Amino acid sequence: MVELELLDGLAIITIDRPQARNAIDPGTMGELEKALDTVGDAKALALTGAGDKAFVSGGDLKELARLRTEAEAADMALRMRALCDRIASFPGPVMAALNGHAFGGGAEVAVAADIRIAAEDIRIAFNQTKLAIVPAWGGAERLARLMGPGRALLLAGTGRVLDAAEAERLGLVDLVLPRAGFPEAWREVARALATAQAGEIKNLTTRARPPREAAAAFARLWVSDEHWDAAERVMSRGK
Repeated sequence: MVELELLDGLAIITIDRPQARNAIDPGTMGELEKALDTVGDAKALALTGAGDKAFVSGGDLKELARLRTEAEAADMALRMRALCDRIASFPGPVMAALNGHAFGGGAEVAVAADIRIAAEDIRIAFNQTKLAIVPAWGGAERLARLMGPGRALLLAGTGRVLDAAEAERLGLVDLVLPRAGFPEAWREVARALATAQAGEIKNLTTRARPPREAAAAFARLWVSDEHWDAAERVMSRGK
């Protein structure tokens, strides 16, 4: 089951499959597609899992074991890769709230986001090698861009499991928060990212832009009512 909440410019997608530790099967892929079709003009997107055990525990092996031919396996991989690409290309900030462990395909979903916020007791691993396979949902390429090819090869090649603190030290996780109050804390960050300004900052930080284009983005925000309302509040404090 995939749940979608739309709250004041923030879209929250929750994978809720407790019987499978939020693992992804073809049905989940279909629901993810529908959720992404429905986010509309949300300014920010957050992805999380239900409960406190797993963010996404990877692909649902019991369901995916039905795939027995190379063509079937390739079709599944391409379908989920396309979903991760859609997450990565969302125009506003995308946050993965790692409420629990993220293994294999779950780690691939996590690195499709711009920002990863983790509860202090989670673990994360690109451990597909334990199944004698490789990341197929775009995770290897994204991991290499995030951490460099050598470190990506080391992590994905060995399947090493990282705790939250080490993942933060290596740059795989951006922020670690206490388990107590984690749902409220990550939602507060997500709400702060659901602004037009944060969307423009994403554009500035994720791709090179000509100076005039960056200046134009600034100018559009400068003349907005939202900017001047905020400016008036700041200036009034000094009176």
